[in-house]
Amino acid sequence: MRQLAAGVWQLKGRPPNGINVYLVEDVLIDAASRRAGKRILSQLEGREVNAHALTHAHPDHQGASAEVCDALGIPYWVGAVDVPLAEDLDKMKATQAPHPLNRLIMKYWCGPARHVDRHLHEGDEVAGFRVLDVPGHSPGHIAYWRESDRVLIIGDVLNNMDVVTGIPGLRDPKPYFTADPAENRRSARKLARLEPKLVLFGHGAPLRDTRKFVDFVNGLPV
Repeated sequence: MRQLAAGVWQLKGRPPNGINVYLVEDVLIDAASRRAGKRILSQLEGREVNAHALTHAHPDHQGASAEVCDALGIPYWVGAVDVPLAEDLDKMKATQAPHPLNRLIMKYWCGPARHVDRHLHEGDEVAGFRVLDVPGHSPGHIAYWRESDRVLIIGDVLNNMDVVTGIPGLRDPKPYFTADPAENRRSARKLARLEPKLVLFGHGAPLRDTRKFVDFVNGLPV
């Protein structure tokens, strides 16, 4: 686990930066695939963790959520519009394109559905971060923003690697993984207007180049 900012840590994953999980103060953000539970829990040993929150209810972000919440006895927090997806895997599947990779990911990475204890809405506070609604990649995708030092956790609104090839660099998420690509780009522009100093992605290395992030988003198709 490495510290990226005050109270913000990135857990180790395989491969590094492939599917990211973060600890923000006492809240775990995302939980990778269902095969990651043991690795996540081992890194949390000795740390106070009081809740688990998602950026969005996709298999590579909620895979170990039920295992982690049950093992630690902590509540599960999800963006309000994504709550039905987190609680019903058929509804999660229905929001995804009928692409072979989606079928494989649902089969091998998806974790069990679980009751959501808190429905997150724009403006809610989570461990010193403000919840932002950024739909598109999933219907109820959310981001987490800390204005004091301009740290932004964006899930899959953008990727900082090609999730299929592993090649680093800013990317729109793949359209076949994204419920509404045009809406997702509108959400990306909303985040670019914040001019973050540190951007933390669901996939890819952290980015500390504000200008690069803003310019990339401004160059996306409308």
